[in-house]
Amino acid sequence: MVQEITIKSDSAVNLKPLIEAAIRGELKVLAHGIKRTRAKLAEFEQQFGMSSDEFEKKFANAELRESLDFIEWFGEIKTLRLLSQQQNALEQAEIA
Repeated sequence: MVQEITIKSDSAVNLKPLIEAAIRGELKVLAHGIKRTRAKLAEFEQQFGMSSDEFEKKFANAELRESLDFIEWFGEIKTLRLLSQQQNALEQAEIA
């Protein structure tokens, strides 16, 4: 799906470099968030002796008893997906 955004301004300042810089900055923030989330997932994987994929399947099928750790782990998995989607969207953006 192609999305197009139009930005208009009465300012004499060229917006294109500002928007490009804002996107680069957001990509850095997203990369840092992804790194932190992956580290947290690795901690859970080590603590419970299973991969996040295996955990997610078992948790979704109610094969594991619900706990605060498992709820947090599941949330971290969802967070990683969201951050990765946002990162991919910005990396694919073209500013004309």
